[in-house]
Amino acid sequence: MRANRCVRVSARLILLVIVTTTALLAPPPPLFTAGAAAPRADAGVPPVGRTWPVGSHPRVLRGWEPPATAYGPGHRGVDLAAPAGTPVRAVAAGRVSFAGRVAGKGVVSVDLTGTGDPPLRTTYEPVTATVEKGAEVEPGEVLGTVDASGSHCTTVTCVHWGLRRGEEYVNPLSLLPPWLLHRGPSRLLPVLGAGPPG
Repeated sequence: MRANRCVRVSARLILLVIVTTTALLAPPPPLFTAGAAAPRADAGVPPVGRTWPVGSHPRVLRGWEPPATAYGPGHRGVDLAAPAGTPVRAVAAGRVSFAGRVAGKGVVSVDLTGTGDPPLRTTYEPVTATVEKGAEVEPGEVLGTVDASGSHCTTVTCVHWGLRRGEEYVNPLSLLPPWLLHRGPSRLLPVLGAGPPG
């Protein structure tokens, strides 16, 4: 009887080690949807971001697609899935350089502190702003909420997040440090050995 119990406990411990190892070594779920470009670090962009603009790890609906020429086709930012009314947060510390409407869309722009001259500037649209031009913001501070209209995403509401230095657009995902960019969802492991004593 005692030997059977020892064998069951040993088997449960071995199973626990296998499940834990498998969970820790498994690749994280994909960050990007099919067709979305993977992030590329841009030279001169410090990873000063401390939070995503929306949610804790939003789905990237369309990635960064730099244009071949200044006026060529491309995607000068990333589109992040976010329902209307979702809080839009500053990814890093800075000063609001614009909060208003452009071509009918609500836009908020923030010049990021300590990112050179000219400073890096993040933009978020479509957003109903709750901040005003000149306001100092901290990472994670709410800038406004995602507008129900004005999104250029066709299947779901999204926020377009852009980044530029002067007139040059750069990949906004470059602002996020690896620990924030690649963090997958938490994984719950089963509790083994919780059954009745044998």
